[in-house]
Amino acid sequence: MAKTGIYVGLDIGTTSVKVVVAEYIEGQINIIGVGNAKAEGLSRGIVIDIDKAVDSIKRAISQAEEKSGIKIRKVNVGLPANLLEVEKCEGMIAVNTESKEITDEDVRNVASAAIVRSTPPERQIITLIPQEFKVDGFDGIKDPRGMIGVRLDMNGVVFTGPKTIVHNIRKCVEKAGLQLAELVITPLALTESILSDGEKDFGTIVIDMGGGQTTTAVMYENDLKFTYVEQEGGEFVTKDISVVLNTSLNNAEALKINYGDAYPERTSSHEEFPVDVIGQKEPIKVDERYLSEIIEARMEQILAKSKAALEEIDALTLPGGVILTGGNASIPGIVELAADVFGTHVKLHVPNHMGLRNPIFSNAISIVEYGSQLNDIYHISKAAVIGGRLSVSQTNDDVRYEAPQQVEQEITQQPVVYDDYEEEEPKGKNVKSKLTDFISNIFD
Repeated sequence: MAKTGIYVGLDIGTTSVKVVVAEYIEGQINIIGVGNAKAEGLSRGIVIDIDKAVDSIKRAISQAEEKSGIKIRKVNVGLPANLLEVEKCEGMIAVNTESKEITDEDVRNVASAAIVRSTPPERQIITLIPQEFKVDGFDGIKDPRGMIGVRLDMNGVVFTGPKTIVHNIRKCVEKAGLQLAELVITPLALTESILSDGEKDFGTIVIDMGGGQTTTAVMYENDLKFTYVEQEGGEFVTKDISVVLNTSLNNAEALKINYGDAYPERTSSHEEFPVDVIGQKEPIKVDERYLSEIIEARMEQILAKSKAALEEIDALTLPGGVILTGGNASIPGIVELAADVFGTHVKLHVPNHMGLRNPIFSNAISIVEYGSQLNDIYHISKAAVIGGRLSVSQTNDDVRYEAPQQVEQEITQQPVVYDDYEEEEPKGKNVKSKLTDFISNIFD
């Protein structure tokens, strides 16, 4: 359950920067402020100009402060899935105290043992999610503190990513005059936020269709198992309309919003609208069907690439199907088109918060919700990851960490699309064996 207080989510997207301010009272969320500013200094989800990105963040923060009536100082920030890697980890220690009662320090030590690994210099551990503890062989324990034992084991999941992405996001937040409360992996927060317990357990695909890129995530057995980033998004649809109709990008975006449909079968070739064409004094007439075919071509290409990545791990056999969200998923007809492409049931997720009933805010809301749910065990494990020092609040006994001063070397490596899992599966497998292979392949 979320603790009572104010939480802020910052979603730094390619086309826009969103800020959501939420107040939690006895576990109930109330959105009290929103900011949405045009993004500058970003390309395909990556910060390429820190100063411009900082200006965009400041504009969005200013809007949220004005609407919420509070001064924002601390934010939970989303981290994109570019080059993200998900790995299982496990650690074991002997309990140190004479009484053999497990303490915060024991939990931190076993977390430190779990992340002992060789990490390439251009990558870093982003976070560690503890899944289960074992005390003297007794498993299924979520919080071992206060228990008695001589041996403590931990199983978890560790997420690693490129240093350059993490560094640039941190730098932008700091230069905007903000304190980074938590760096939240966006697809992890999104899947945790929008999926039901059954969808998380039995397996579901979530596709975040953003402006600069499309992120596909697979949740199974309550864990994020797989992510894939396609470096195309809604701005590519806008550019296609602009090029084909020889009109400006602003006009193309307006056409997409006002008349666009991703499924030509839903449109009419008799419904026409005017389009201002560069080099001509008078606008030309374009029919609904023609515009829809332009949109369909790009959207189908984006979805087909996600499908190819999912087919390699047999994820399309998961019973939860596909859930679409993100700004680009608001185009009418996208659910029907996706159903044709994936060959499974597809639905659209739209936030149900008053004033935010638009898929474009799904990530920002999920970042707020995820950050508010983080418990003491997470914070202790995070102290192991960043090398911080544990501290306990005297007022409410909350465990927190104090981060050391860190000097991060900025890496100039350009992000690239990654696509693992190229092993071919033998044909003729049933659903049960496919699911078994899917889970084992993820962590090979």
